[in-house]
Amino acid sequence: MNMTVETGGDRQDMQEAVRGFFEALLAEEEIGAVLVPGRLPGQATVMPALVTKPEQLAHMDPLAPCFAINGARVLTRLLRKPMGSRVAALLRPCEIRAFLELVKLHQARTGEVILVGMDCLGAMTNREYAGFAGDDPRQRSLDFCWQRLSGEEGRSDMAPLAPACRICELPVPEAADLRIGLYGTGGEPPLPVQSLSPKGEALLKDLGLPPADMPEDGARDVAQLVTERLAERDRVFSRTAQAIGSLGKMSAYFARCVNCHNCRVACPVCYCRECVFATDVFCHEPIQYLRWAGRRGALKMPTDTLFYHLTRLAHISTACVGCGQCSNACPNDIPVMEVFRTVAQRTQQAFGYQAGRSLEERPPLSEWREQEFEEVVGIEG
Repeated sequence: MNMTVETGGDRQDMQEAVRGFFEALLAEEEIGAVLVPGRLPGQATVMPALVTKPEQLAHMDPLAPCFAINGARVLTRLLRKPMGSRVAALLRPCEIRAFLELVKLHQARTGEVILVGMDCLGAMTNREYAGFAGDDPRQRSLDFCWQRLSGEEGRSDMAPLAPACRICELPVPEAADLRIGLYGTGGEPPLPVQSLSPKGEALLKDLGLPPADMPEDGARDVAQLVTERLAERDRVFSRTAQAIGSLGKMSAYFARCVNCHNCRVACPVCYCRECVFATDVFCHEPIQYLRWAGRRGALKMPTDTLFYHLTRLAHISTACVGCGQCSNACPNDIPVMEVFRTVAQRTQQAFGYQAGRSLEERPPLSEWREQEFEEVVGIEG
């Protein structure tokens, strides 16, 4: 089922159309709150906001190319235990995929959430966005959206997309309950809303929105975008694989790491309540550092940085959704995302798995499969 959300006819209405839709959701008795990208007055940064009063939706900025935190981390905090009411969450496709992975890892539940996905136009890095937003960030969001959808690419006042977004081949929220379509609209209302699950279909019926179809040009635009991004992704994977092709090369790649662990904190699928690297396990005795330095003549400080990244790769490469928050959080601009996406792509391909694609797919290593990796273990049929 498809429905249409629309208001008037100018570009400002792109924001108003989405806001109006979420006002309608809040009016539904079964929806107690909505989780939407919100902007504090006087601030450029957009962060998830849990909204219960419709007038507070005036501060939402769903079109902002700002991705300061993966919303799956926030949503799992809300859904670890019963809330007593449903929440409708507006998330990017990679946030939805991360949330579904966390559900499969028993970190959250789906019974009290409506996942609303909007076609993703990409986002800038935190640093780039701060300069892009300027004095009128809301209008800049509209400018960005229109520029991305109108076909007028390459304007000099537009900052480039974050590296993770430039190689993202999944810009459509296929695992959502509801999809708000942007591709094919040309950056103008009306905005089609499509149900992708029985839960979403039931909610649209309750809202009583008029029927609509996704724009005919939308599928073509998405296919062209995916083709371009796949080509760029493969180039990044090839370059990164060469850069980390040996232990020495990988050590050089992460040489600027200061063990801040920001990438772990920002990663939506790094879910352990207590990380071993946050304990005293790697807080060695002072004399041990001196012994190591004496044996080698010099000891890089801090130690264990490479071991930390190798451990993270082993831990979450099967669940990585490529959101890029690891690189976004790095204070020394190490391209962490490129490594994790390169390794995750190979790992997930080996298991025939795609993180966050479906709740029905069991995560790799969570169950025994008799015919898995037969060529490795030497089992013959």
